[in-house]
Amino acid sequence: MKKLLLILLCLPMIGFGQCISGDCNNGYGTYSYTNGDKYVGESKDNKSHGNGTYTYANGEKYIGEYKYGKANGQGIYTYPSGAKYVGEFKYNNKHGQGTYTYADGSKYIGEYKDDKKDGSGTHTYGNGQWKGDKYVGEFKNDKRNGQGTYTMANGTVYKGLWKNSKFLGK
Repeated sequence: MKKLLLILLCLPMIGFGQCISGDCNNGYGTYSYTNGDKYVGESKDNKSHGNGTYTYANGEKYIGEYKYGKANGQGIYTYPSGAKYVGEFKYNNKHGQGTYTYADGSKYIGEYKDDKKDGSGTHTYGNGQWKGDKYVGEFKNDKRNGQGTYTMANGTVYKGLWKNSKFLGK
């Protein structure tokens, strides 16, 4: 047990990457991680702070504002699938106003809270069985909740109250 505790206490000193150029502590630099991730940008107190780009080994990328090591402010997050989010972040989560474009062409424009659709928004469907459908209204916890209008590609309209993405009626 003592050996495990000693190893856990020493991990932060061992490090999981290194500054490969510039001033990664309080300035502008490039930091490379052992898992293949890379950060290029501004730092303060050895944390990403200001503007920067974080490229993940899996192909995901965040370009935007940081505050004390977390994505905070305006940013763009892209995925290898082709999906993309442009908007506000808070503590590494989509939070505030933003636009998420899905790989299939669907698009959500609206409010986010803690990485989920929450508030007013518009979701337009790109492909699949809902191609051409559109929902305009309230969201909560990533689901249609509150007043909203769902218009199907065939012209059918459902307008009224929604709960957990189910239409309850007028």
